[in-house]
Amino acid sequence: MLAGMNDAAKRRVRGWLAAWLVCALATLPAGAASPGEVDPQAPLTFGILPIGGPAESLEAWRPMLDDLHKTLDRPIRAVSVTTYEGIAQAISEQRVDIAFLSGRLALDAVTRENMQVIGQLTRGDGSRGYYAVLVVASDSRLRTLDQLFAHPGKWRFARGEALSVSGYLVPETQLFAARGVDSDTFFANVHVDNHQNNALAVANGEADVATNNTADMERFKQHFPEQFARLRILWKSSLIPHAVIVIRNDLPSSLRAQVAAFITGYGKGKDGAREAANLKLIHDISGFAPAGNADLVPFADIEYALEQRRATSAQWVSDGAREARFRKIRHDHDGLVAHLRGK
Repeated sequence: MLAGMNDAAKRRVRGWLAAWLVCALATLPAGAASPGEVDPQAPLTFGILPIGGPAESLEAWRPMLDDLHKTLDRPIRAVSVTTYEGIAQAISEQRVDIAFLSGRLALDAVTRENMQVIGQLTRGDGSRGYYAVLVVASDSRLRTLDQLFAHPGKWRFARGEALSVSGYLVPETQLFAARGVDSDTFFANVHVDNHQNNALAVANGEADVATNNTADMERFKQHFPEQFARLRILWKSSLIPHAVIVIRNDLPSSLRAQVAAFITGYGKGKDGAREAANLKLIHDISGFAPAGNADLVPFADIEYALEQRRATSAQWVSDGAREARFRKIRHDHDGLVAHLRGK
């Protein structure tokens, strides 16, 4: 650009460039991070799997997240959405740094979205998990599972989203697949919604049977005691491990360690009584135990069982093709479990 100019003109251009650079630097925010670094003052976004409604979830988590803000000395932005797919999409678009997730969502976050498990929910009763259930009206003609399965195409069914562990995956694998049934085709109609709305649908006579879980049923009892009294559990699953907290691996290791220490120590320190009261707002929990990716193996097993069921019910051009599919499912599952266990 300076070629062909005399010395005086070159000095003027260099002066203008220097002045422009000073002005440009002055417009940068104080403490701004260099390219490739994490701005220490940038907000961290905490994604919340909704329990009840999104607004209710945000309100329940806010006191704890305010304490995280004070501990880290940086803003914490909370986001809660109405669906499992909504939180999964936010994670895939890297709009979430830390998240409270069910095991199935956490499995995707760890294997596809470069996140890691740092803590697992604990409850005051010492339980290591919760149970998926099928609920019917207390006065329903359905008294046994045999009565349910004896009449395909008769009952109205309400279930959770496909990513919901207790709302779909566990009932589908432990109950329906065991009887050679696909719930999406067995019932007269299928309505997909959250646990609260599905329980209300049964209580109000809009559905005959619905999926839910024991933890959400406790919360439902608190908020809708009259409707809860009109429900009865028809089936209960085996134990499902509690939800977990995950964090992005590309955050600085020191920051990840700070967050993990805060999460697993919350409610256990010198300010434990106040913090325990904050935790109780979040689905009546007692805290978070240290956890890692290996704690997601039970959810990998659930996905494995579901893939096997799908392969069993599919149409195949030959026995060889069928067996090849089963080998691929087993190979992928073994690789996933090894990955989760760090092998």
